[in-house]
This record gives sequence, C-alpha cells and structure tokens, in this order.
Amino acid sequence: MSGVLDLFRLDDRVAVVTGASSGLGAGFAVALAEAGADVVLAARRADRLAETAERVRATGRRALTVATDVADATSVDAMAAAAVDEFGRIDVLINNAGVGTAVPALKEDPDEFRRVVDINLNGAYLAAQACAKRMESGSSIVNIASVLGLIKSFAPQASYAASKAGVIGLTRDLSQQWSGRKGIRVNAIAPGYFASEMTAEIPEDKLLPFVQQTATLGRLGVQRELDTAVVFLAGPASSYITGSTLAVDGGMSGH
Repeated sequence: MSGVLDLFRLDDRVAVVTGASSGLGAGFAVALAEAGADVVLAARRADRLAETAERVRATGRRALTVATDVADATSVDAMAAAAVDEFGRIDVLINNAGVGTAVPALKEDPDEFRRVVDINLNGAYLAAQACAKRMESGSSIVNIASVLGLIKSFAPQASYAASKAGVIGLTRDLSQQWSGRKGIRVNAIAPGYFASEMTAEIPEDKLLPFVQQTATLGRLGVQRELDTAVVFLAGPASSYITGSTLAVDGGMSGH
C-alpha cells in the first residue's frame, strides 16, 4: 500500500508550465520536476527558457522548451502538439503566464487593458483548450489566478484584477465541463504577494505596509509556499478537488 506522501509524487507524468522563463513559473517547473514530472517549458522569451530547462534537468527529469505566445491560438496549439510529440502525453497544465499593470482606469489605454486580458485570461483559456484536447482522464489543470481576483488592491489595477477574477470564473466553468465527462480536474490558486519579478517593481514603501496591514501573517510569501500548493493540485493528493480556488495569500482574502 502506498503511503500518503506517495500521493504527492508526479513520477513519469508530463507537466506543461506557461510563463516558465523566470520568476514563479520557473520555480513551479522545478518543483514539478522534483516531484517526478517531465516538464514542457513555454514562454515568449525562448532564450530565458534554457536556464529553467537546466534547473529541471538537474533534478534528473527531462525538459522541453517551446517558444509560445499564449495569446495566439496557433502558437498555443503548436506548443501542446510539440509536448505530445516529445513526451507522448500531457498530464498537467500550470497556466501561469501573466502580466500586470498599475494604471488609473481613466488613463489606461484600451489596447493595454486588452493586452493584459489577452494574456492573463484568454491565454489561460487557449492553453487549457489545447492541452485538454490531448489529456486523458486523471489529468489536472491548475490556473494561477491572484488574490486581486478576490479582494481590492492598494493600487489601480483594473485590467489585472478583472483578468484574474475571470480566471477564477473560467476555472469553475471548465471544471463543470471537463471533470465529470473527461476526468480532467480544473482548479485555481490565488496567490497573495510573493517575492517575485512582478512585486520587485512595486515600491517597497507602498507594498510592505499594505501586506503587513492586510495579511494575517504580515509578510510576503516565498516561492516554496506556492510550489507546494501547485504540486498538491497537480497530482493525486487532490483527486477529490475540482472547481476550487485555493488562496495562498497569508490570510489576505480572509479579511
């Protein structure tokens, strides 16, 4: 009989991670490899995928890099096809690719709003669609949403907040469509503020007071605290969970 820790293993599974060139996405790719998965690394910045691929291979697992624009359906479908050509299957999709802006709504250019939604929301849908066409029963999709899809921000972020709230709604609907009929579970994670490339662009005197006042734990999260949630939802340990959004936010959304 397998022990409980075996349920967190992803041995011989194939995971696709979008936005895997740096930051949280690169960390997710390595964590999935440490759990036993071979990893398909997708991002627009193809040159930066090589470093993530080296980190994956250092765990003893295989890596495939594919230059991908998640806002382009043809590019996303080609990425999913390349994953199957290389590894024969797709078991896990981590929909991580995303961008954000902090622009007052009256000053935000409509094209910029559209770009954020195209990448964060439409990109998640296109990747889920392309991978689900090739997934078997028992597979898992994990959409990376945001705590800002659940609560207000300290900064004007209409496009980002709207896109991430959309990802949460998308998660519920795709779960309804695919979990029972196709056996593909679909869940989301809503991270709070983590030390990352994106948060590094926020002035410390604005971010830290907000986190300290709104997060029960009073601090930024660290990569490993998000990695564990991704690995949990990706594999058999969460086999009875679908359509859910897991807030990993230090207590922010509990206020």
